[in-house]
Parts: sequence; C-alpha cells; structure tokens
Amino acid sequence: MKIKGNTVLITGAASGIGKIMGRIALEKGASRLVIWDINEAAVEAVCKEFSTLGNVSGFKADISDPQSLDAALEATKAACGKIDILINCAGIITNNKPFYEQSDDDIRRTIGINTNGAMFLTRRVIGDMISAGKGHICNITSAGGMLAMPKMSIYAASKWAAIGWSESMRIELEEARIPVKVTTMAPYFINTGMFEGIRSKVFKIQKPEKVAAKTIRAIEKNRIFIGIPFGFHFIRLMQGIFPFRLFDPFFGHLFGLYTVMDHYTGRKK
Repeated sequence: MKIKGNTVLITGAASGIGKIMGRIALEKGASRLVIWDINEAAVEAVCKEFSTLGNVSGFKADISDPQSLDAALEATKAACGKIDILINCAGIITNNKPFYEQSDDDIRRTIGINTNGAMFLTRRVIGDMISAGKGHICNITSAGGMLAMPKMSIYAASKWAAIGWSESMRIELEEARIPVKVTTMAPYFINTGMFEGIRSKVFKIQKPEKVAAKTIRAIEKNRIFIGIPFGFHFIRLMQGIFPFRLFDPFFGHLFGLYTVMDHYTGRKK
C-alpha cells in the first residue's frame, strides 16, 4: 500500500526506528503522520522537529492500558480521521535476567506492550479499514521471536506470540478476501538504546535506518514476512535439521547466539 496520500499511525514513534519510519513516511508524501508514544515530552519534540516535513500529530498513549489506548484513539480520530496504515512498533525489553529471576511486573509490562498492546490497537482500527475496503497493518516483531534466546525469555515469548498472531490474522483476512494487508517484520537486534550492550558474533547489529527503510518498502510492496538479515532464516533451517543437543553447543555457544545478552545494559534512564 502506497504511503503517499494516506494517514499513517506509528506506535513507539518518538524514538528509534519508529521515529525514522515517521520521517520516511512524511518524505514519501503521507497525508498525515500520527505519532504515539508513552513519553509525552518526546512526542511533542518529534512533532516539532517534523513540522516542516508535513502534517504531524502526536498523542501520549500507553498501549498496554486499554483505557489509555481508547483515549488516545478517540483524540486521534477526532483530529486526524481514520487510520489507513498502522505500524505497531512500540516495544520494550526489561532486563537480561534469567526467567527464574523475573518478576510478575516484568512479565506484565513486556507482554502488555509487545503483544497485547499491538492486538488491542489493531482490533480497534481494523474495522474502519475493512469498511473502507483498504488498509495495511505492519507488525514489528523480532528475530528473537523465531529462536530461543536465553536471558530474554519474556521478550522472546512476547515476540513469538506477536509473530503467530500477525501471520494468523493475515491468513484470516486473505481467506475472507478482505483487502486489508498485513506485513510482519522480524529484524535482528537493532542499534538503538533499547538494545544497548548486546554483542553478536554471527550477525551484525542492524542499523536502524536500514530496518526503517526496509519496513516502509515492505509496506509499499505488500510483502508478507521480512526477516532481517535474510541469513537469519539459515539459522532457523539449521535448527530444524540439527538435533537440539548439537544445535545448542554449536550455534548457541560457539556462534554466540545464546550469549548476546550477557553484556546488555539497555536504554539509559
């Protein structure tokens, strides 16, 4: 679906790849960019920064909280009308502790934003897309949702769920011949504050500009599923071929897939 002439809503768009995608959308002629983020000051700053590029609106929203989400969506519709393209980009990773050291709050926050929030928002906007006979939903998941990742088990679980939901929804729409498209993006770790400290032996940490540009291009070409880098699919193939007792020491430890979180620090407060 072309960006030009359409209203684009991006969650988590006050920083990282969400912000970069917002800029690209305006440069490609989006009729309006709608920025959602939990950081109200950052939303205001980005709206001001992008004001010369096109029509920009911003709203504070905690997508894990249906009440906050509903308030933001009501304000968005009143100011901007219906959403043509939704990019679910908001996401968090809380720490690099093993699961047995995590708290209930870590679980609630991670699943609430990375999984439930995207579902809550999509459920609320997809009806308008179906009525309009057009629309595009892009879900930013993670390569961490395609492979077991020690010390990020809750994050991995949230992204596994997001991939399963996103792909299942796509098939439901296609089977019903509803012209609303779904794109699932599964990038490897991105060089933003969210993944600060992560070290990788196998694949390079991805540049946010590259991931953002590929995402916008995937939407415009109605791509179904994009893994970044493409070579990550090779790892999944090897997992299907190798017994787990061989895969774990060889790819997990020798290639460093299971140690990427050892030096994780995350975004500074």
